[in-house]
Amino acid sequence: MTGGGTGGHTYPALTAVRALRDRLSMSGRALEVLWIGTESGLEARVAPAEGIPFTTVATGKIRRSANPLKMLSAANVKDMARVPLGVVQARKVITEFRPDVVLATGGYVAVPAGLAARMCGRPLVLHEQTVRLGLANRKLAGSATRIAVSSESTLPLLSEEARSIAVVTGNPVRPQVFSGQGQKAIEALGLRSFDGRRPTVYVTGGAQGSQQINETVAEVLPWLLEYANVVHQCGPDHVEALRQRAAALPAEAVGRYYVSGFVGTELPDVLALADVVISRSGAGTLAELTALGKAAVFIPLATSAGNEQAYNARHLQEAGAAVALEGEVTAQRMQDALGPLLADARLRQAMAERARAHGRPDAAERLVDVILSAAEGSTAGAGKHRAR
Repeated sequence: MTGGGTGGHTYPALTAVRALRDRLSMSGRALEVLWIGTESGLEARVAPAEGIPFTTVATGKIRRSANPLKMLSAANVKDMARVPLGVVQARKVITEFRPDVVLATGGYVAVPAGLAARMCGRPLVLHEQTVRLGLANRKLAGSATRIAVSSESTLPLLSEEARSIAVVTGNPVRPQVFSGQGQKAIEALGLRSFDGRRPTVYVTGGAQGSQQINETVAEVLPWLLEYANVVHQCGPDHVEALRQRAAALPAEAVGRYYVSGFVGTELPDVLALADVVISRSGAGTLAELTALGKAAVFIPLATSAGNEQAYNARHLQEAGAAVALEGEVTAQRMQDALGPLLADARLRQAMAERARAHGRPDAAERLVDVILSAAEGSTAGAGKHRAR
């Protein structure tokens, strides 16, 4: 297993490992897995916490720029010089571990491990979470045995050679997401002042919150609470400021507004309660919301790598499965996007159904099929299988 740096690369990998472990255990077999990552990436915490052996290799991060000349920065040149060392290290790890298959989920750490897999003659399965192949997976596509993509829309963007080995699996979603119950959210978060006749809007900017989303929602809050209940996950640093803004609202409206720095184990229940979601458009978020079938207003992160969040949001907007707000996001634009959805339950339901049509709740199982197929191919002639 290789990939990480961010949650977008790390959590699909973790979900795939769990699903693979469960699949093998059903036939009395066990999974032996080793995760190759970086010391500073999220995977360095996630893998050991899951009981997965973890090792690191040298790698380099490319700092992107629209200006190709700026790509030749001293920092980029220095980091790229580390990649050959990382390949040597990864080759040693793979030679000693002798995996039946290597799964790479993206992030710059995946490059040396992916290249080493090819050198060692081990099948390499790539998984891409976004509509367009990320930089790491583009570099590794020529070395891959199979390329698992999350969307049908990715296929036309691939080269003919890459398309011939591509399969649409979807982006693995944590099973807990499907277990939510709206009533549990009301009880756990004390949302007893919420009005059941009004739709509920869930606002999130990720674990740390989004200042852009928070400020825009704060501006429209008096208007929004006339039509909806609101659960707002704003990030730990923004809670007090938003509570102060809400304190100036009429008492009846304040009762329909719940703000929290972080939503943890209650998230599946909050998602079950939500009729509309306002959020960024990272690959993991899209995978969860489409699998659940949620109407959404996406505000893409403008600085996302390769502008991937904008592509993700546009893809769903073009299908009528979401609204994408790009560029300058004003209070008026937010009202224009939310107004029709809050006023018309049938419109919300139609958008939710179109979103669900793009979701793949069985993505983890599909990816496991691809991994096992590649592994079986690597062991057919050798009479060896690591998953015994």
